[in-house]
Amino acid sequence: MKLRRAPVITMALIIVIALAAPLLPIADAIHMDVAHRMAPPSWPHPLGLDELGRDELARILWGGRASLVVAFTASLIAGLCGTIIGVMGGFLRGIVEQLLLRGVDVVLCFPPLLLALLVVTLLGPGTRTLILVLSVLFVPGFARVAYAGTLTVRTLSFVEAVQSLGASPLRIMIRTISPNIAGPVLVQFSLTAASAIVLESGLSFLGLRVVPPTPSWGLAIGAARATMGQAPLLLLWPSLALTVTILAMNALCDALRDAFEPHAASRSVARHLHEALLPPRAIPASDRLLEIRDLTIAIETPSGGTALPVRALSLSIDPGETLAIVGESGSGKTLTGLSILGLLPDAARIASGALSFQGSDLRRLDEAGWRHLRGGDVAMVFQDPMSSLNPLHRVGAQLAEAMTAHRRASAREVGERAVALLQQVGIPDAARRATAFPHEMSGGMRQRAMIAMAIANNPRLIVADEPTASLDVTIQAQVLDLLAALKQRSNLALIFISHSLPVVAEIADRVAVMYAGEIVEEGPAPLVFATPRHPYTTALLASTPREQGKPPPAIGGVVPPPDDMTQGCRFAARCPHCLDPCSTRPARLIEVAAGWRSRCWRWAET
Repeated sequence: MKLRRAPVITMALIIVIALAAPLLPIADAIHMDVAHRMAPPSWPHPLGLDELGRDELARILWGGRASLVVAFTASLIAGLCGTIIGVMGGFLRGIVEQLLLRGVDVVLCFPPLLLALLVVTLLGPGTRTLILVLSVLFVPGFARVAYAGTLTVRTLSFVEAVQSLGASPLRIMIRTISPNIAGPVLVQFSLTAASAIVLESGLSFLGLRVVPPTPSWGLAIGAARATMGQAPLLLLWPSLALTVTILAMNALCDALRDAFEPHAASRSVARHLHEALLPPRAIPASDRLLEIRDLTIAIETPSGGTALPVRALSLSIDPGETLAIVGESGSGKTLTGLSILGLLPDAARIASGALSFQGSDLRRLDEAGWRHLRGGDVAMVFQDPMSSLNPLHRVGAQLAEAMTAHRRASAREVGERAVALLQQVGIPDAARRATAFPHEMSGGMRQRAMIAMAIANNPRLIVADEPTASLDVTIQAQVLDLLAALKQRSNLALIFISHSLPVVAEIADRVAVMYAGEIVEEGPAPLVFATPRHPYTTALLASTPREQGKPPPAIGGVVPPPDDMTQGCRFAARCPHCLDPCSTRPARLIEVAAGWRSRCWRWAET
């Protein structure tokens, strides 16, 4: 993290001078020479004397101590409390959001001056009272900034990736959310600290101030206003000190904000870990590793209705098997994958159906159970590695976090394991790449790093959501080969989500073709590719781009929206084989052959 030197030096100089006031060879700040009050600047008194004959230079230096202590203490308390409220409300949502944010709104309902008067009446004037009042007044600003930043960050792919690793909400809020909202919070801190110094002057009119004779800039400005006609310089000196401090604070926080941007991210390493790494998990003897039965996912629409992006979906996968789920965008593939890890968006919920992993009902898991499952028994590889990796942390640190979310080990063991994982997924010079930030790696390397995170805890199942979509053809082939090699070596199961049948042709054992939230065909990959038994599968294969010849024909029409409650075949409007009954009679999955199903009445003719 690199900071511009000028703001740091200026602010450090102001703080050092204020703190060193007792050691400087200056006059006593509270000694009065009434006979020479408001005397102009002179050699013994470089800034003159105030309205009570006290040395103005000493009052400014000593006043800086009081003003800075009040401003920074109030800002730090408000920043800490407000950020905690905002991050918790924005990340946890639900009842926590309502309670915390509504509490902040209650504070905003009180006029600041009225609240200040109430507090000073109850507690009396003084430095502690002033800090308390300013802290309460500034908490809502921090809370709103942190809340807005959290709402944005929590939707990013790298947060979902950390959740999929099984990290606890507290760990995510501290290590993932907070660093990514540090910039706006620091800017708010600069504004708050500057405002606190100014408000200290304004509140002095209410009697809520640092108690005299202790000097402060606010008191000096308030006192100088009464004698501005006779001694205008008495108003200039504290105002100048206040202005320089505010400008230096703003410049410093701007520099900090820039330093916390992703391209200059800070280090993050695993600390204080003691237990040894766990050995690889043994593959269980159960016939079905994962079983989904009649899964229906519902989404509440803005109009108050309900849409069903996934309808009565049934799937299963065995240990060591690769199941490819393919279909156009909007077919429900990703939601199906997210439901396996309990990572559905806030607006979505499982309306009905059952999900079983190794005989355990996933719908009965509490949050601790989900965290144990995610990144442990089941891992996920997301579509865009650039947005799925945290830009503020080095790749090795993120691999370490994936491991320490489920097991304890020394920092050395975790570091060595991270390098070994990068080597295992084919990243050259793994030790050096472990210290790199995501933006310093190519797209293929980033995706390999994501795969390394997925296999860090020896999972039994990996859900890969279009892991090759953002890569060129050559890198796509390399990633597919890597996944196939890892599957063969570790005997893990793989759910490969894609929109392209040819991409998964060489890796899939079975293929499930989804359309508008339903499985329209499922069967052994070689048979489905050679002789598809549903018109939609045939259309997908026909629309695949070819190296030579004419452009492939596009599939006419569009995927029906999730809230379309059509009773007939959902592909009927786009199907070249559609008959009248197809549009009115619901299609069901028909057994074409052993382990091969089609949702088409005319499957034999396709």
